[in-house]
Order: sequence, then C-alpha cells, then structure tokens
Amino acid sequence: MAKNELTFDHLVDSIRQVHKQLASQAGRAVNISLTLRNWAVGCYIREYEQNGADRAGYGDRLLGILSERLTETGMEGMASRSLRLYRQFYLTYPQIWQTVSAESLSSLFPETIWQSLSAKSGTGTLTGIVGKVSPKLQAPPDLLIKSLSFSHFAELITIEDFFKRTFYEIECIRGNWSVRELKRQVSSLYYERAGLSKNKEKLAELVRSGVEPAEPELAIRDPYIFEFLGLKPQEVMSESDLENHLLDKLQAFLLEMGHGFCFEARQKRILIGNTHNFVDLVFHHRILKCHVLVELKVDEFSHEHIGQLNTYVSWYKKNETTESDNPPVGILLCTRKDQPLVEYALAGMDNRLFVSKYQLELPKKEDMQRFLANQMREVGHGE
Repeated sequence: MAKNELTFDHLVDSIRQVHKQLASQAGRAVNISLTLRNWAVGCYIREYEQNGADRAGYGDRLLGILSERLTETGMEGMASRSLRLYRQFYLTYPQIWQTVSAESLSSLFPETIWQSLSAKSGTGTLTGIVGKVSPKLQAPPDLLIKSLSFSHFAELITIEDFFKRTFYEIECIRGNWSVRELKRQVSSLYYERAGLSKNKEKLAELVRSGVEPAEPELAIRDPYIFEFLGLKPQEVMSESDLENHLLDKLQAFLLEMGHGFCFEARQKRILIGNTHNFVDLVFHHRILKCHVLVELKVDEFSHEHIGQLNTYVSWYKKNETTESDNPPVGILLCTRKDQPLVEYALAGMDNRLFVSKYQLELPKKEDMQRFLANQMREVGHGE
C-alpha cells in the first residue's frame, strides 16, 4: 500500500486484522496446551493405575484422594470427575502422543513411560480399533489437536462408537463447528440421518448452511479454559458491561435492604449433568433459612428465563439445601414483561409456592421494579 493510500478506514481495518489474527493464534495456543495438559494427566493416571508401586493402597479411592491433594496445591479443574474425564480422554485418543505438539511433553515424562507408549503403539495395544481402520478414514492426530478444543473432545469421548465419533470429528473440522453446534448435531442424530439419507450431499449441505461456527478468538467463557488459566468465574463471565453494572448495584441494593440477606456468591458456577451453568447472585437468608437465587436478564421476559431459574432453584434444593434449611427462592428481574406470559410460564411450577410463602420477608416487588427502572435510566437504556 502506497503512503498516500493509507486512510483512517485502512488504519481501523489494519488494527482489526492484526487483533483478529493474533487473538486467534493465542486461542489456538491455549487450547492446544490445555488439551495436551489434560491428555498428559490422563496418561499419568492410567500408567499409575497399571504400574504404580503403591497403587494397591488407594484402589477405588485414587481419584478422590488425588483430587484433594492437587486442589490443596492450588490447581484448578482437578475435581475427581475431571480427572476421570482426563483418563478417558487419554484412553479414547491415545494417538495424540504421536503429534508434533506432543513432542514437547516427552521431557515431562519419565523415559520408561514414553518407551511404554512407543511399545504399545507398535503392537497396536495402545491404538486399539484405531490401528485396525484405514488411515484414510481417520482424522490425522495433528489436525485433531489443532482444530478442536478440549471442550470438543469432552463431548466426543461420550460417543462410544468409533465410526460415529470419527464422523463427528471430521464434520467438526470441515464445518468449524462450535461446541454448542456439535452438541446440537449429535442430539439431532445427524450421523444416523446421514446413514439413512439417500442424498447425503444434500443433507450435508443443509446442515452446513445452518451451523454455528466456532469463534476463532480465545473462548474465555469455556470453563476448561479459565480454570487452566487460573481465572475465576466472576472475572470472566459477565455478559456485558450493562449487566455488570446492574449486578454491582443489585448486589449492594439487596445487602442495603437488610432483611437477613447474607451474600454468598456472584456468577456461582453449578454443574448440571455435563453443562456448566452460572447463577448471577446467590444469597442465604438467615431469617428465612433459605438460599435466594437472583437472575438478571437485560431484555424482555421469556418463558426460557423462568425455566432457567426454576432449574437453578431445583438444583439448589437437591444439592445445597441442608436439613435445617427451607427450600430455596428464585428472583427473576427483566427489563420488560408481558404479565399473561409470566402467569402461564409460572403455572404448575412447585417452586413458585416458595416465593409466595416468603413474600413478606423478601424485597417488595415494587422496590425491585423501581430499582431496575432507575438503573436502566442511569445507564441510558430507559425511557
């Protein structure tokens, strides 16, 4: 570009391109490092289970005890469930050790373990069914580790059938699928539909036209990523500056009101099945002896909102309520609502009874609505 062609628009576009490219590189580097870390952890655990000198003393308690010891050292993401996932990752994708990226791990392993991996690979013991299938039907290990995040792998290892899993690996790479898109396609039986379809190319074209592509930049919302980087959920999980502002004020508002509110957590992460969820604010009410969960939606009410909050309240009721506690309460705040829709959305939900039972002790509905209206005007989003 000649000097006289450098305009302000070119300046903006050039900076944007530099940011996009380097952010994408950073994201890939972090994902590869995380994937290798988890694979290596799984490898170590498996080798210890088979050859550890004192393994008999731990037995079935190994992962639980190991999790406690690692957590005491300050490591994030080392719950026993995660360790079990890493072990399964190693068992499902043993070929990762042969990637160029994994060569850097050789110095982290005792020579005996690396030799064992090499020996097993040569006999086909390590690769299992992978060694019996034509390489043309397999995604190359280097391509897998460079194209898929660990969150993708965490979903893929739940697919036991090798050919089905390979199908989704290839489709993920071809379509640059996000993790959510991978889950959606598995749930919609894309593999089975492709097998039955008489026009497979047409089906593939339809799927590709509606997919949600993966974000090339660092997926900081991924729980595996922020645990790996040592970040805390509250540092990374706010949806927008507006929501952050409102949550700051809402937290102070409820504490200022008194009435027994004791602050417990913000962006409280809870694991439901295989899905990580985040509750905006969590309080414990010392007078009512119950948890109070607050969800803030910076948009109009929808029935999905109340369904989400009801899910959180139900989870808290089962997993966090002690014998001396009353059932938890949920408070949902939206910027606008259609009252008939709210009434129908609440119909038939048992958790709704708890809200009406504790109505006198909880903040008055008018106070909550006034708070939200004032804050929205303050940030320029009210009428």
